[in-house]
Amino acid sequence: MKIAFPSQDDKGAESAVYSHFGSAGFFVIVESEDGGMETVVNQDRDHVHGNCQPLKALGGATVDAVVVGGIGAGALRGLLAGGIKVYRGVEGTVKENLQLIKAGRLPEFTFDQTCAGHGKSGGCSH
Repeated sequence: MKIAFPSQDDKGAESAVYSHFGSAGFFVIVESEDGGMETVVNQDRDHVHGNCQPLKALGGATVDAVVVGGIGAGALRGLLAGGIKVYRGVEGTVKENLQLIKAGRLPEFTFDQTCAGHGKSGGCSH
């Protein structure tokens, strides 16, 4: 299974999983079976809030799942429509979250858990 992990840095498996899909700088993409890894730049990072194009963000990379700390309803809807499962990650690295998803310990995101907007500091209010 190919899994994308949004991050703000390009440190491979040691990258911290970012708390918001649409504004992540990068996506660390891991092939869970063989450990193959690549990093792609978020191609939709400068979108207007509420208009995230999640498949564009992935830059054409084909993935089966996304693991992220937070996501807006539109991005979640777009990923699900593209056949991509979205899991709620925990604070920590790609490596740590990969171990959790392999163990079946990360829940799938539901619409009642999505980001409802951004606060004055730019932080997500989910």
